[in-house]
Amino acid sequence: MSLLFLLVGVFTGVLSGFFGIGGGMVIVPTMLFLGHSYASAVGISVLQMALSSVVGSVANFKKGLLNMSVGLYVGLGGLVGSSFSGLILTHVPHKILLGLFILVTLYSLLRFILGSSQNSQESQLQDLTNKDKFNLLWIGALTGIFAISLGIGGGVLMVPLLSRYLNLSPKQSVPLSLFFVVFSSVSGVFSLSHQGLLHLQNMRWGLLVGVGSVLGVMLGVKLVPLIPSIWHRRLLISVYTLSILVSIYKWL
Repeated sequence: MSLLFLLVGVFTGVLSGFFGIGGGMVIVPTMLFLGHSYASAVGISVLQMALSSVVGSVANFKKGLLNMSVGLYVGLGGLVGSSFSGLILTHVPHKILLGLFILVTLYSLLRFILGSSQNSQESQLQDLTNKDKFNLLWIGALTGIFAISLGIGGGVLMVPLLSRYLNLSPKQSVPLSLFFVVFSSVSGVFSLSHQGLLHLQNMRWGLLVGVGSVLGVMLGVKLVPLIPSIWHRRLLISVYTLSILVSIYKWL
């Protein structure tokens, strides 16, 4: 059983480093399949995200892929938004949360399919305007509120929002999304623990999955510069599609 959790962590770590999606789209359904409750599955996923996002963000920073001036604003927003995750998970029915996740993922998928080719072009943010800073803060906060409550990290929502409001390509958004997860997952762990949703056994499983994810995320980060932006975008659409199908199956 321990080996299974480790392997799940490696696979989700690769996804986290390559797509910046936090890995929850794999971990939560897998934990539910193994008999864990929804709250337990989210807790394990959030712990995994905390470990893998730190390692992935350090690797991105060393490679010059992470824009810290942008990432800090997104992260601060996520820190605030994620602090409400415990309350949401406690008071909102799980089926409603999963339904929201399906809608958010579907929105992201449609944004990428129907978006103009401009969204695939890499642009550079120079000096951040006050409007840019405000957009980054609310994008981080909104993503943190929903993503950590669902245990999905946030990339599935953040990437299209960064594309829409700051004209960043999906490939550019991945390092920012992963850095956001550092803030949101730590805040989420405290929030879930405060609400009594993160028990000792869940923490043990989460740490084991996290160790595997650390190994996987290093591989995922190395793959990002090797893949053209257009193929990265297509692969991301494929991940969203699979996530929607699996989530609908779990929701029915």
